[in-house]
Amino acid sequence: MIISPSLSTLNHSTFPISLFFRNHSPVVTSHKKIVACSFVPSSSSSEHGCSRRILLLFGLSSPLSTVVFPSFGSSAEENLKMATVVDEVNAYTYSYPLELPSKKFLFKWVESRKPERYSSAAPLSPDARLRIVSERVDLIDNLIISVTIGPPNFQFLKSKDKKTWTAKDVADSVLADKSALRVTSTQRMAESSVLDTHCSEIDGEPYWYYEYLVRKSPTTRSAQESNLFRHFVSTTAERDGFLYTLNASTLSKQWDKMGPSLERTVASFRFTPPTENYVPPFKDPWRFW
Repeated sequence: MIISPSLSTLNHSTFPISLFFRNHSPVVTSHKKIVACSFVPSSSSSEHGCSRRILLLFGLSSPLSTVVFPSFGSSAEENLKMATVVDEVNAYTYSYPLELPSKKFLFKWVESRKPERYSSAAPLSPDARLRIVSERVDLIDNLIISVTIGPPNFQFLKSKDKKTWTAKDVADSVLADKSALRVTSTQRMAESSVLDTHCSEIDGEPYWYYEYLVRKSPTTRSAQESNLFRHFVSTTAERDGFLYTLNASTLSKQWDKMGPSLERTVASFRFTPPTENYVPPFKDPWRFW
């Protein structure tokens, strides 16, 4: 199904906007009206797309024109137009920014990795524990939004009860597996610096939020700028024994401009009710075809 972007307001418990940054004003909104949709046939996993069944489960209706979110900044007049993605294969949804009307700024997204099951997804490390199941990039503005799936790292998450996990421990677990280099978990963690963490329970499920910098110059071109890193915000949730993480990032020097939009994307991440198209990560976990 294809989803028409829609006008929606969201409540503070649905989008925990105060998780990362202390200087943003809260937004007063309504609960569960994530997006209203109209439908035409399409594939099960798509940009701007979701099935009628999933949308009905969320109680969504009333076709409108664009998703508009109030901004994180101090100006109440600033609006952020967003589009919604629903991945039925991995059973999650999130929204990403399209336009900042007041600044006449358009994002230039390209879907670099279409949603795919964990067993065939590209690994992020030599041990193939953590894998990218979807990704979109804005090459002009140096933005990346990706979803990764991987098992918990029990070096940091020692309990099997996820409600005892702290956001810092979850962040350490994910970051320890997030490296293309053949290095130890400790060395991988040393590449990153966690700035802030928070946990919020939504519909009875914990979502862990964290902000961090990668301690590397993100491009060869900027390699001589020792103070230029990549700035990330992420959220992680657990299902079927695996950690699902939405990451959004840009260059540190662009954070003031791009950061608030990326925060909204991270805050929008939710699991959706599994359908017959859902493929759990534990199904054929080492299959690469």
